Amino acid sequence: MAVTTPPAMELLEERERRSGTSSIWRDTLGNLVRQRNAIVGGAVLIFFIFTAVFADVIATHPPNQVLIGVEGAKKLAPPCIHAFGCPETQPEYYFGIDGNVRDVFSRVVHGTRISLRIGFVTVGFAIIIGGFIGALAGYAGGKLDNFLMRIMDVLLAFPSLLLAIAIVTVLGSGLVNAQLAIGVVAIPIYARIMRGTVISIRERDFVTASRALGESSFGLLVRRIIPNALTPMIVQGTLGIAAAVLEVAALSFLGLGTQPPDAEWGSMIGIARNTMFAAPHLVLFPGLALALTVLAFNLLGDGLRDALDPRLNR
Repeated sequence: MAVTTPPAMELLEERERRSGTSSIWRDTLGNLVRQRNAIVGGAVLIFFIFTAVFADVIATHPPNQVLIGVEGAKKLAPPCIHAFGCPETQPEYYFGIDGNVRDVFSRVVHGTRISLRIGFVTVGFAIIIGGFIGALAGYAGGKLDNFLMRIMDVLLAFPSLLLAIAIVTVLGSGLVNAQLAIGVVAIPIYARIMRGTVISIRERDFVTASRALGESSFGLLVRRIIPNALTPMIVQGTLGIAAAVLEVAALSFLGLGTQPPDAEWGSMIGIARNTMFAAPHLVLFPGLALALTVLAFNLLGDGLRDALDPRLNR
């Protein structure tokens, strides 16, 4: 004889579950603001997001404008800032001029837009595809789980950058193909994380109770399991954005990602590598911007990981 749960008891269980979820996120936010590395990383990230949004206003010139004939614009000219001693008679070029007589500051500023878009789009793609595969494998189990995870193991067997280079070589050079390659390489990471989390959550009491109340398998997975499995995905996604930005920059450095004349930090470093000693500012500023962006995401990811640690939510 089936045992039914009174409606009042079901409502009470639902209310307790929602209250517990709200408390967890409130405690997590409180822990996050106490993490110094998360605050620093978040502040730097906000600065870069602001720069990307208002790049057209912040930049002093269009990123691809050739300044031949413009006063003071000379090939490989060093930075000129009046506040730092540059003569008032010379026009200011904050980061100098590159080998094609373009303003480096404007190109670095516009490169922020491309780099952040690369990170979010690439990781978003990997999380959606990898999360779906991992959730399906972890919930279904059996042969389907084994089949999907063996495919993920094959992808993980190759060094990520080499596999990305191979994919871009087959598809052709370009920013879109570079993002696709990095996204495909990252899918197994998120699939394994989601699978492990789903396996641990599917046996919990609230899932068992929902199953006993007649919840469908699809409903259990979408409304009960996946929302509670997103925490480790968020942390890994934050760290993954830093890796994606760096890897696409590496592909652009090799000439397989962003193509000239588009302003992207890895491409700028690759073009200027032969003039590094004659004009170090051409490598220094895009390299510094790339390093700070990666550092910001890593600091924020570490802070999120510590804030979401259950041992801190007391």
